[in-house]
Amino acid sequence: MHLAYPVVLSALLFCTGLYGVLARRNAILVLMSVELMLNAVNLNLVAFDVWLSKAAEETLHSGQALTLFTIAIAAAEIGIGLAIVLAVHRNRGTSDIDKLRDTAEGPDSEDPGTGASETGPAAEKAEATA
Repeated sequence: MHLAYPVVLSALLFCTGLYGVLARRNAILVLMSVELMLNAVNLNLVAFDVWLSKAAEETLHSGQALTLFTIAIAAAEIGIGLAIVLAVHRNRGTSDIDKLRDTAEGPDSEDPGTGASETGPAAEKAEATA
């Protein structure tokens, strides 16, 4: 089998994942697209490992070992990412990325530029001097 077949398939998978990351609004779909991109990289690692092992006399299979590490890291990443998305969904009621500007910002917070919701020592000092 030629090296071109898995490389072209990997490029198609990576472009599909990249489109999913750039175009999707739902955080879970973005995480799935990132996983698709990682799987495209894993396919490239294994394909080049097989291709290089045919040319080399000693086979170390370092591409396949690196793929196992990548799969383990991807599993941890999706577990933590899904936990964060579920926690944000419970607090905010949505997993839409455009609506989630800052996790520290509350849902009913005012625009800080208006000056209507000033609290804290600076506002108390301004009231004391007035």
